[in-house]
Amino acid sequence: MSNQQLTTAQLNSYHKDGYLVVPGFLKEAEVSKLHRVATEDDTMSKHSYDVNDKTGKKSKLALWFTPGNDAYGLLTRSERMVHAVDQLLEGDAAICHFHSKLMQKEPRVGGAWEWHQDYGYWYKNEFLLPGQMISVMIAITTANKENGCLQVIKGSHKMGRVEHGFSGEQVGASQHYVDLALKTMELVFVEVNPGDALFFHSNLLHRSDANLSEASRWSMISCYNRQSNKPYNEKSASCITPLDIVPDEALLEWESKGLQEAVDFLSKESDVTLK
Repeated sequence: MSNQQLTTAQLNSYHKDGYLVVPGFLKEAEVSKLHRVATEDDTMSKHSYDVNDKTGKKSKLALWFTPGNDAYGLLTRSERMVHAVDQLLEGDAAICHFHSKLMQKEPRVGGAWEWHQDYGYWYKNEFLLPGQMISVMIAITTANKENGCLQVIKGSHKMGRVEHGFSGEQVGASQHYVDLALKTMELVFVEVNPGDALFFHSNLLHRSDANLSEASRWSMISCYNRQSNKPYNEKSASCITPLDIVPDEALLEWESKGLQEAVDFLSKESDVTLK
């Protein structure tokens, strides 16, 4: 995918459905490097925390705001990622990085995520323009129905923001409106292979089941924002700081360090959505 633009058909598909899958977005060697860093980096492990679903099963995640010169930061700032995001978002201001997170669903114990919209969380940060925000999920391992792949309601981004409330330690969308959406909109299980990318609108309704398989499901999700979409209740300035874009080959060819504390990790105690 490197150095290629999204096609008109891909752009139309995203705006119609609220999401877009790009197979083979990363090379095998790039995915291997991301997996190695994720499993061997002590800093990532130290800053990962559990999030319980309503049954008590746990998913683990690490979340950070400032993309650095580590493998994950180089991917987040890569030309292919930033350019694709720029094509998909409304507006024309500079692309900024809100946050990234490593999602870790371990075999048999990895928990579910309730139906929600990302903007259902971000609305509390007082971002005003959901069309200028997007999430990009990079599959580090295979994701399928058995290990709890992402499920989306196709076209649900057109509903606008749905009311959200707490469901255990998570924030979930109003089940009434989810049920109404499912009466006329298609439920899609987004099964992807390592290296595939999933771009999805901040108002797309999505969820995932618990991992009841023997295989891990790991993915990185990077969230982006236009500089013009200033939040009024967000401490991190990353979301309004234009990205320092690096060439795609940086992920494999540049000497990259492990994750540093300077990337500004979020702790479970400071994540108000989990209180």
